[in-house]
Amino acid sequence: MDVEKSSSSSFEDLPSADDTKDMRAAQAAIDDSETSDTDDVPAEAAKIDSAAKVDDDNDENECDILGNKQLLKRIIKKASSSAKRPNRGDLVTITYTGKLENGTIVEKEERFQCHVGDLEVVQGLDMVLPMMHVGEVAEVTVDQRFGYGTAGLKTDNPPEIVIPPNAQLIYELELVDVKYEDFADLKSFEVLRKYGARKKERANYFYKRVEYNNAIHLYRRALDYLDHRDGDPDAEFGKEDLELSNSDLQSLLEDRLIVYNNLAMAQIKIGAYDAALQSVEHVLRCQPNNPKALYRKGRVLEGKNDTQGAIKLLQKVATLEPDNRTVQSDLARLFIKARREEHNEKEMYQKMLGQAKKMEQKTSVRQKAPLVDNSKLKLLGFLMGTILIGVAGVAIYRYKY
Repeated sequence: MDVEKSSSSSFEDLPSADDTKDMRAAQAAIDDSETSDTDDVPAEAAKIDSAAKVDDDNDENECDILGNKQLLKRIIKKASSSAKRPNRGDLVTITYTGKLENGTIVEKEERFQCHVGDLEVVQGLDMVLPMMHVGEVAEVTVDQRFGYGTAGLKTDNPPEIVIPPNAQLIYELELVDVKYEDFADLKSFEVLRKYGARKKERANYFYKRVEYNNAIHLYRRALDYLDHRDGDPDAEFGKEDLELSNSDLQSLLEDRLIVYNNLAMAQIKIGAYDAALQSVEHVLRCQPNNPKALYRKGRVLEGKNDTQGAIKLLQKVATLEPDNRTVQSDLARLFIKARREEHNEKEMYQKMLGQAKKMEQKTSVRQKAPLVDNSKLKLLGFLMGTILIGVAGVAIYRYKY
């Protein structure tokens, strides 16, 4: 809920719904008594009561989900209260139409299947689905924050703006069916690969939109369907009673390694270098000479300030892909960076060495000072002794003679 909005309003200052009905009824009765016979008052009052009931129904059907008017839900068609509601991860079948505020239709899907919570539809619809029953139809108003944001939606071929930036969308959404999928529903190579590919493509969509956190979430969801061996070809499949051929297993593994490579790149973009390193290691464990994994590991090492380690990896990539200009450009940049770091290190060492010499000189001066003072004291003592001996000799001579 928006704290500022909630704190700036006061429920005590607002009349209740019952008070409002009574006020309307009383005012209507007064107005009618001035313009019509008293026999018509009960009939008019009945009309007002029925209108008030309609207003109450509309209030019940409308819901400001976040409390800030950025996500509104209004029920168009109610469903049975005993009908199912979807939970996160459930497979739902939905039909929806999305419009701009001017009525232009920008999205339309019939019996579209998606998993709740996986952002396979705009975030606003994904948030509303757990609040609906099967058979319910609702109008959902989605602010740009939970829609297509400041970027909007464009097509590549041909380049065209489908949804303008900062657009508010209005959807008519029907929840057709809900299904909880257990292992028996996933006991198929086709299903696993289809779901994995769908999550990966959706993750790629978010990556292109520079929404890296959403991309990382979808890449991880894709990995959930592409086996549980963490990239280790010698490990058991993890689904003991799932019978797949060697070619099917190889296909799933190859898809999984592609997802791990993409996941690593998204993690690099947000500076999660340790997580990215783990992702590329899954690939390199199976394919030690995978150029993309080696390149991304080099990016990780650079991010962790290991420039020399990054150079070694990119040199290896350059031998595997000699025509890759991106790698050559990055190598040149890293060589310059390494020379700069070496120069800075030399300057630092020289400063440290200079400070060490100054400290040594100060220490030697401090050690010499007491020696000089001691020699002066010895000379002074010798002179005083000589004088005393002379004086004593003169005194003895005079005493005798």
